[in-house]
Amino acid sequence: MSSWLDILGGFMRLKDTVHRPRYERLLAEYRGSQDIKVITGVRRCGKSTLLRLLLEQVSEELGAPENIFYRRMDGFGVPLDADAAWLESEITSALDAADPSKPFYVFIDEIQDVRGWEKVVRRLHTHPNVDTYITGSNAHVLSSDLSTLLGGRYVEIPVHPLSFSEYVEFHAAAGAESLGMDALFAEYLRYGGMPGQFGMVQRTEEQLTRFLESIRDTIILNDVAMHSKVSDMDLLSKLVRYVFATSGCLYSTRSVVNALASSGRKTTIETVDNYLAALKSAFILGECEQAGIAGKQVLRPQRKFYPVDTGLRNLATGFAPKDFGAQIECVVYNELIRRGYRVTVGSLLKGEIDFIAEKRGDRMYIQVTETLVAPETFDRELAPFALVRDSFPKVVLTADRVRLGTTEQGVRIENLIDWLLSTW
Repeated sequence: MSSWLDILGGFMRLKDTVHRPRYERLLAEYRGSQDIKVITGVRRCGKSTLLRLLLEQVSEELGAPENIFYRRMDGFGVPLDADAAWLESEITSALDAADPSKPFYVFIDEIQDVRGWEKVVRRLHTHPNVDTYITGSNAHVLSSDLSTLLGGRYVEIPVHPLSFSEYVEFHAAAGAESLGMDALFAEYLRYGGMPGQFGMVQRTEEQLTRFLESIRDTIILNDVAMHSKVSDMDLLSKLVRYVFATSGCLYSTRSVVNALASSGRKTTIETVDNYLAALKSAFILGECEQAGIAGKQVLRPQRKFYPVDTGLRNLATGFAPKDFGAQIECVVYNELIRRGYRVTVGSLLKGEIDFIAEKRGDRMYIQVTETLVAPETFDRELAPFALVRDSFPKVVLTADRVRLGTTEQGVRIENLIDWLLSTW
């Protein structure tokens, strides 16, 4: 059996890897704890790279390669029918050869390919001086399943596609053509923030389209259809195209059923709800539900859905140069989720507020708009705030720079790019 150094050598050289400090700090906070660290997120968002970066750091500090167990379960040399007994035997052999005076680290990537893997990982939790980290394709290692699989003995570390600030760093590190910030944002908005795009030899639209199609198809086929036992792939594909292309629109499940029926696909509310749940569980789709504010009661809340990445969203529309407002709304929603907020749509007696973002008792009301140049647009975007009587911050994010500052009513108007690049 090859050493973990030999196995790791087959991947991208880590010295060429751009760091993602926020996630690396989060992993460092939990390092040494007995809880199993489970790195989750949509496929191809960078989970495996973060795991390998941590492995390299541990290796340099520990100075005892025999105390590190690393396997990528979809790699060459791993049995095609790997099961829990095989994995336990591998780890046991490594533990027997380890230096007992030092901690023992277990890194398992793509763990879902091992039948019964959770039994082994549960046992690792009880072993003294063992620090365990796992990743897996999100169809098999889902946050909604973790309590059952690991009996609560875990901490989840969610990873997302690149934020815009990360995208700027990756773009510079890749040696790509130097662009101004507005041009970089236009590129980010169009093709999204999947980090693998910066490993491509050429980042042409044709190549980027194929790259995104590959990610989408793998998620839909493997991470959604197989995990949730979807029987009607045509319906699932049509649902994905519809929900992605209309992201940011409020609708009920019944309205989605009616829209599919108008395109020739009859289905039921139950089926659509099940398929939407499968997409959310695979981290490819986020849900933003209505919440009543300022006296508004919502008995049957509608929902907005946002793809996890604007590149995947725009793939559904053929990269049509339209719906700019919907695209930037998608970016803001995902950024709020990335920053740890719980996000809802503010429903008023008259009108709505795009997002209510809440975290640890704090709240923020946010409107998102392409421009505030026209007086009628300015009035329309700020009007809903007048109905909210509490003192939590109220913010308008705009793609232009015309009316930046704070209004007499205390509404803060910020440029979207500046906000995305701000620290938090």
